[in-house]
Amino acid sequence: MKLTMANALTIAGSDSVGGAGLQADLKAFEALGIHGCTVVTCVTSQNTKRVSSIFPIPSSHVASQLDSVLEDVHLDAIKTGMLYSADIVKTVASRLKKVGGPLVVDPVMTATTGSSLHTEGFVDALVTKLLPISTLVTPNLNEASRLSGVKITDEKSAKIAGREILELGPKAVLLKGGHLKDVEAVDYLFVGNRATKISSPRIQAEVHGTGCTLGALIAGHVALGLKLEEAVRRSKGMIYKAILARERVGAGVPCANPLAVLRIEAGKAQMLENLEDVGRSLESLLDADLIPEVGTNIGHAVLGALEPDEVAAFDGRIVRVGLKARKVGSARFGASKHVARIVLAASSHDPNARCAMNLKYSEVNLKACRKANLSVSTFDRAEEPRGVSSMTWGVHEAIRAYGSVPDVIYDTGGVGKEPMIRLLGESPEEVLSKLKKIKARRTPG
Repeated sequence: MKLTMANALTIAGSDSVGGAGLQADLKAFEALGIHGCTVVTCVTSQNTKRVSSIFPIPSSHVASQLDSVLEDVHLDAIKTGMLYSADIVKTVASRLKKVGGPLVVDPVMTATTGSSLHTEGFVDALVTKLLPISTLVTPNLNEASRLSGVKITDEKSAKIAGREILELGPKAVLLKGGHLKDVEAVDYLFVGNRATKISSPRIQAEVHGTGCTLGALIAGHVALGLKLEEAVRRSKGMIYKAILARERVGAGVPCANPLAVLRIEAGKAQMLENLEDVGRSLESLLDADLIPEVGTNIGHAVLGALEPDEVAAFDGRIVRVGLKARKVGSARFGASKHVARIVLAASSHDPNARCAMNLKYSEVNLKACRKANLSVSTFDRAEEPRGVSSMTWGVHEAIRAYGSVPDVIYDTGGVGKEPMIRLLGESPEEVLSKLKKIKARRTPG
């Protein structure tokens, strides 16, 4: 039986603490099920606090490594990271010009800790030799400013810089705008005359290895056959999860964890099992006074969920049968876009707010929420703008009004819209615990 895998090559420096460089690239390839090959350009002595020294590999040996890989392995994508010197850039470019195929260039200039990772002449060589043969270049704000000559302070200047870099010859530019002062972490993808914003929730944390990992994930997705924009979007979602699952390896900056996606995937079966257990408890706990006319549902998202298919719920809801509750269908991911919108909106403000369920609105139930000492916020459907998702907009409004994610978000309905209470928490078990408190404190009148 013949087994084949996609192959990707990283041409990068070695990070002795394992959080960035070729070590991060290999983890990213592994997370995608891709075989990773390496060409080492530099050996660094660094940890999570500083870079102590850099030993550049002689360009002749960089060439030898590259030749050894190219003569034997079919590469589905190539990614470059820290190249350090003009000589190494020229050596790499001269070999790759003859190869063709997807090439993702991460123009590494500075470490997360602030240390310079290049020598004089590096930028000129990058611009004249490597960018013209690249499929995608992925500069951060500082790198984009160096390459374009544009000081980037906002979206307008970011777009000017991105187009300037595109003029240098790459087929596409991904300008990483994570350090712009936007509500979300927004990147800009430039292809031809089109500029596309790709965003994820902002995480207020400095993390080692994010740039390396993102570039490797994009290269890996391209190696698997994805179109460039889809590869960037999926990689953006994965790096968000890698940052949320960051690991404090040493005493300094924590490291991104690209293998977190494998752990998340492996944990999905247990999430569904836990949701089924909670569903059985809800059948005995819920009654006619707690179940809305449209039925209820409970959703639980994986860590870093950005899409409805990353939120598990019951595909037939929990409905009222006489005076009792009955769970219809089973728990699965992507079962309910409605409850998924609630969870995704809440978790974009607080990544731990990964679970939600809807309850019948009544003054009795709302008073019970307050008596249980649960935090409460609301929104007014009459103020809802046209063309938005009601739940996404409403949850965002209620959270902004309260200042953080509350336990309870309610609204009093609108034309054709049933009033509703939404109960939020970190897990189905926590939401169930809050529901028990509400029921215990519910009294008529």
